[in-house]
Amino acid sequence: MRTTLSIVSHGQGLLAQRLLDQIAALDDAGLARIVVTRNLPEAWTPRFDRDDVALDIVDNPAPRGFAANHNAAFAHCDTELFWVMNPDIRLVGNPLRALVAAFAADRQLGLASPVVLEPDGRRADFFRALPTPLDLFRRWGLGLRTAVPAAPCWMAGMAMAVRASAFARVGGFDEGYFMYCEDFDLCARLRLAGLGIGVVEPAEVIHDARRDSHRSPRRLANHVFSLLRMWTTPVFWRYGRQLARSGQHG
Repeated sequence: MRTTLSIVSHGQGLLAQRLLDQIAALDDAGLARIVVTRNLPEAWTPRFDRDDVALDIVDNPAPRGFAANHNAAFAHCDTELFWVMNPDIRLVGNPLRALVAAFAADRQLGLASPVVLEPDGRRADFFRALPTPLDLFRRWGLGLRTAVPAAPCWMAGMAMAVRASAFARVGGFDEGYFMYCEDFDLCARLRLAGLGIGVVEPAEVIHDARRDSHRSPRRLANHVFSLLRMWTTPVFWRYGRQLARSGQHG
């Protein structure tokens, strides 16, 4: 199975280049193409020191959201897998090899994530239960950590791999979300389409999270708007009913 990787830089050239250099040093694991999108003007010119992997560089005339950027990158994808990765990710070993093996072993697997670690080595909060208003009140209003579900209802989008045919089948990311909740929505639509999502335990990455919504009023407003939009979509309620019927309440 071959893979197309999409990385979007928001003026994060140093971080993105560090990630590209890590990937270039990996043994071959089926990576065929990398699409780097510069969402903001920057002097950095992406480089990838491998002749066996194509590098496509896209410069946006105006900034686009997470969903629109990765959907545009998917137009370059002619491989079986599509891997979305934030520039602030660092690899632990070769996570792609384990991800490819998981998709090859399970034809119903639509989306998978490596284990995401914090910079100090702790396991990050990268998969969660259904994000209900009560769940968010406990997390944001009371500062409580909610219980980690036995199986993920959805996974954060910082390093998710998607079967390309499944991504195309559900129409990619919903571009009605500019930032935040696109990852939940994609996971929900894949599950509603009868496909699986999962964590591939042997694969690991480190996420040096910026958590801009905790510091920037504009990013916080984007987050709240996305949550309100998500809670009013048929996808959210249909998925909630499916989880309830299956006994997977999160």
